[in-house]
Amino acid sequence: MSFLAVLVLLGTGLTVNSEIHSLTYIYTAFSKPVDLPGFHEFTAMGLLDNRMIDYYDSSVQKKVPKQKWMEDHLEKEYWDKGTQSRKSKQQWFKVNIDILMKRMRQNDTSNHILQWMHGCKGETQPDGSLKFIHGMDMYNYDGNDFLSFDDDSQVWVAPTDAAIETKRKWDNVQVLKEYTKGYLEKECMDWMSKFRDYGKEQLNEASPPEVLLYSKKSQTETNIILKCLATGFLPKDITLRIKKNGRTLTKEDGVKTSGVRPNHDDTFQRKDHVEILKSDSSTYTCEVIHPGSNVHVEKTWDHRLPEEGGNTTMVIGVVAGLIVLLILVVVPVIVYKRRKCRECCNRTIETKARPSPGSSGSLLNMPQTNLDSPATPLMKGSGHSDSSGDSGHESNSISSSNGTEENEDPSREPLQPV
Repeated sequence: MSFLAVLVLLGTGLTVNSEIHSLTYIYTAFSKPVDLPGFHEFTAMGLLDNRMIDYYDSSVQKKVPKQKWMEDHLEKEYWDKGTQSRKSKQQWFKVNIDILMKRMRQNDTSNHILQWMHGCKGETQPDGSLKFIHGMDMYNYDGNDFLSFDDDSQVWVAPTDAAIETKRKWDNVQVLKEYTKGYLEKECMDWMSKFRDYGKEQLNEASPPEVLLYSKKSQTETNIILKCLATGFLPKDITLRIKKNGRTLTKEDGVKTSGVRPNHDDTFQRKDHVEILKSDSSTYTCEVIHPGSNVHVEKTWDHRLPEEGGNTTMVIGVVAGLIVLLILVVVPVIVYKRRKCRECCNRTIETKARPSPGSSGSLLNMPQTNLDSPATPLMKGSGHSDSSGDSGHESNSISSSNGTEENEDPSREPLQPV
């Protein structure tokens, strides 16, 4: 699952009208505290082209910049309002997890998780502007898809029976659907353009991939697994091909890929592999093309088998280290689908759970005609997203635990939950 877009790289000969960019907000809430280092009952983060730009958790309870250029360009008021917005959302999530647990007749013996992700993707035009191409607004409960917004049809999609009640309520609120669509297609895009302008120098940096081609033991005694790893590259747009005697192997030949994944340092990695016979004497190569850094390399496998030396072991150790970092640091950004959340949920923190615009109230008692609520005291100005940068979508109508609402967006009418 990839909601993350390609980073911009200027000055490398790439045509600007082929660059895709994204702005994504991710929230994760547990039904009770998680007794593990680095995990919090509630977490929220903003991502620009898969780079974390801001962060909040229930322990620190403060929205903070994660990029120097965000800190440099945004005033203290922005971060203060963002903090208040996320504190409100923290309460929103707490209320709604309780509602869903009751709806599904769950007890508090196990930890349950509600996730929300929303954002937009845009394509750079010849004049440097960004054109909207896709919006996302989706919820996940206990590792399963719960609800998502179909931007084209302006309806909420419920893949599970437990979400039908929420879908009916939200579909009946026209202002909510219009606001959601408007946020995804306009406000989110405006914020993305603004943030990209703030960080244009850093976002335009490129890092070439390191390419490793090695073998690993297979469960089948007569076979080995040939792996090609490209890591440390930026931006994320990359082509990787495993070839046999010059012919590119495909999934029909058994090739499997990890897809592009983030490393802990804002760079990316991709790993493809194929299982072959130990006795296969064919010429195997790995071709990697990374336009951002103008790298085009093709490495040839030396036919060294896993048992034949420590080099492979070392490489595997490096890869394992990268995967561990991926799981602990950024897995929340890319893993959100179909993962049961008991103990495993502790590894999929931060993915998609967000009160949709106007989704005040709760997933059950949804918002009714308003688009701003306690969880959204950041929206300000003429209908634009809140000045916290969590985009208007983040500051929609959300009702607090006591049923009251706060409205700090003068351009919107407060709505009462049903």
